[in-house]
Amino acid sequence: MGTLSTLFIALVLSVNTTNAQAETEVAGNLITVSIENITNNSGSVVLALHTEETFMRGPGIKNAKSEIVDGKIKVTFENVTPGTYAIMALHDENNNNAMDFDDSGMPTESYGISNNPMSYGPPQFATAKFNVAYEDLAMDIRF
Repeated sequence: MGTLSTLFIALVLSVNTTNAQAETEVAGNLITVSIENITNNSGSVVLALHTEETFMRGPGIKNAKSEIVDGKIKVTFENVTPGTYAIMALHDENNNNAMDFDDSGMPTESYGISNNPMSYGPPQFATAKFNVAYEDLAMDIRF
């Protein structure tokens, strides 16, 4: 009986330890994004957290939408595991959940990406990427 109860206790402890480790890994980090130069309070701001595989190819791995108050928003992505990411943000003035373009193909709504690179073409993952290690991050994006 003593050996069986010892094995049972060891099994319970190993399962609890494994679950605790899994919960810690799943919990991940926070990335808080602030945008403070939005030209008006119309519509909302749509943000997407991307990996290199999803960047400019569709929805992010995490997506958020925020109401604009006094030309500002603050959004937090939760449970972000360590890795390399980029964030894209769009001022969706007409709330159609898409970037609108004029006849020449130029965006008619403001947008920004992480690291705020100056770009004269489509956003590039290489200039927008940042690393998440084991600490929370805060960043400002400009439109």
